[in-house]
Amino acid sequence: MGNWVVIAEYFYGESHRTEFICRGRETKDQALEELRAAVHTYVPSKNIIEKRRRVYRFTDQESYLVVIKGRLSEWECTLRIAELISDSADPAVESAGGPQDRIPPGY
Repeated sequence: MGNWVVIAEYFYGESHRTEFICRGRETKDQALEELRAAVHTYVPSKNIIEKRRRVYRFTDQESYLVVIKGRLSEWECTLRIAELISDSADPAVESAGGPQDRIPPGY
């Protein structure tokens, strides 16, 4: 199983939402490829009739702001990649760059 994912983050009503667009990519380059494809095809889970799409790339080159203008409203989300660095159900996932600020057991 790969450790790279592509996610969409947005606000829906008054809550922050995160959607996984794809999971399990083996390499960062594979995830970036999926990300670049998603900026032109990703559609939010809520109904919106797309009239126009604007895509902005952040300076990190690994995340995008997608703004979709619908018939009645405008919707925006951030698409980005992320690497799984820790999984409590699978200790083998732990990477060298994993969290360093853990609370010791029994604390």
